[in-house]
Amino acid sequence: MNFADIPGHREIKGKLLRSVRDERVSHAQLFAGPGGCGSMALALAFARYISCENRTENDSCGVCKSCVKHEKMIHPDLHFVFPVIKGKKATDPVSDHYIAEWRDFVKKSPYFTINNWLEFIEVENAQGMIFASEASEIIKKLNLKTYESEYKIMIIWLPEKMHQATSNKLLKMIEEPPEKTLFLLVSDEPDKIIPTILSRCQLVKIPSFSNRDIERYLAESSGITSDKAADLSRVSNGSIIRAIELSENEDATHASLERFKSLMRFAWKRDIISLINWSEEIAVTGREPQKNFILFSIRLLRENLMLSLGQKENNIVFLTGEENSFSEKFHPSITRQNIFPLTEEFSLVHSHIEANGNPKIIFLDLALKVTKLIR
Repeated sequence: MNFADIPGHREIKGKLLRSVRDERVSHAQLFAGPGGCGSMALALAFARYISCENRTENDSCGVCKSCVKHEKMIHPDLHFVFPVIKGKKATDPVSDHYIAEWRDFVKKSPYFTINNWLEFIEVENAQGMIFASEASEIIKKLNLKTYESEYKIMIIWLPEKMHQATSNKLLKMIEEPPEKTLFLLVSDEPDKIIPTILSRCQLVKIPSFSNRDIERYLAESSGITSDKAADLSRVSNGSIIRAIELSENEDATHASLERFKSLMRFAWKRDIISLINWSEEIAVTGREPQKNFILFSIRLLRENLMLSLGQKENNIVFLTGEENSFSEKFHPSITRQNIFPLTEEFSLVHSHIEANGNPKIIFLDLALKVTKLIR
């Protein structure tokens, strides 16, 4: 991952590049920003630039021995810590138990969420954590001398997932690390990191991507039309992860919209037979499509409320062309009075599906409740 591979963020890139050129790299830095802002991509590019043997003024060379190893994520002086789960590989797990899967996962794309990672290792119903046993591994690795580069670099993804004991054991190490050691912490929710860790890190605030940056990235990487890229970038609300998911799952998004339209049409008409058929059809689609439909529906409800409140001119309504065409007529049905009970019912369905509830019963119950709330 080179800086040139990351869209936008010119100011952030410039600051990171200058810190290396001026030899003023802080030993502990926290890359923090909203989900989908590209914080992990920037951390990977920064680590590569620091280790590059022939770096230029603006980027890594990409071809030296160090860059090649960073690309494959096998550089001996580059270490990773990330949330894992108990039971699948060990009762006292550490990141190294999952390092092969992690390399494959990150090499696919540097833009991802904790749910993407847990789905990749097929434990999406578990809660990933950085357990206390990880602290001993970190201390052991960083007390060794460097193998090839000037610095040892430890990238900790989602430090907010650290167990309290892990954080406490690392305080001294982060405050006074061994010589030529760098900590790069990458966080989506820095407010959940314990204050004693936060106070020991230099904060690098990373904003959301601009619509133009996402649009350009999608057009170049996904091969979609510029009009479609513009449409998706507007809906993504600054999250490159959201934009990529939309571009890769366009058929699924269209299917969710059609299901939502059918549900609302049948609910408005109070057509119980059609609602029963609707619930049976979605019940056989599988858990992931069902969860995606619920998340899609919650988003569409929010956007239609914004339309009802007259917020379209304030540029805080994020709808694709097809969604907008439907919502132009539908949005008066979503009001201040019914938005909260509707959202609560859809959220409850998501929880029940995750808990392996009976989808026929769950979705029929939802359909009947929507019938009461929609008019």
